[in-house]
Amino acid sequence: MTDYSLYYWPLPFRGQFVRSVLAHVHARWDEAGITAINSLMHTAPSGQLVPHMGPPVLTDHAADFSLAQMPAILAYLGRKHGLIPEDPVREAFTAKIIADANDVLYEMTLHNGAQMWTKEAWESYRPRLSRWMEIFEETGRRYGLMAEEGNLLGTETLGVADLTAHILWGTMTAKFPILRSMLDTTAPAIAGLSDRIARLPEQDELRRRSNTEYGEEWCSGEIEASLRAVL
Repeated sequence: MTDYSLYYWPLPFRGQFVRSVLAHVHARWDEAGITAINSLMHTAPSGQLVPHMGPPVLTDHAADFSLAQMPAILAYLGRKHGLIPEDPVREAFTAKIIADANDVLYEMTLHNGAQMWTKEAWESYRPRLSRWMEIFEETGRRYGLMAEEGNLLGTETLGVADLTAHILWGTMTAKFPILRSMLDTTAPAIAGLSDRIARLPEQDELRRRSNTEYGEEWCSGEIEASLRAVL
């Protein structure tokens, strides 16, 4: 029997943050197919597992509970599996890091594909992406993070904040290698943290499986095609 069921597209985008946490805690989960996801999305809210607009949706079978929205799912899993610090300051910073990551995804897809990238739009946005990297780097610096050691919020063990940073920046720069030099230069400690997490057996297995199943896609569709064109 599986512990969880994940409803998300076969892509390493928002759902990958959830997968990373599930892999880290050695949870057993299955993934709904595209037909099931589409069916759930187009069901009236009164008939959905949880009222929502789109995936990801996670069902916790032991709790008989379903939840939507990536930040909410990460907060739930983090609290349930002890991956969010008890310290209220670090707990708040964990929520901030998740929100920041969600904002970066929103911006990198030009408001979830509302527009397509052009060379001019990308050159205008590039300094802002660099600033996002600086924000993550400075957060870690204040908690003693270095490329070779430490965690994002200075915790003894990895938490949701670390896994979120890893999936955001590690996956993005793996799918768009031209951005890796920007990360190395702008946020070397974050780059190092992401690399260290990527080498963990469960994260390495997740990455390999994702590459096999999803190929080089990141967010997919016309928005990804336009992003690749400008890069």
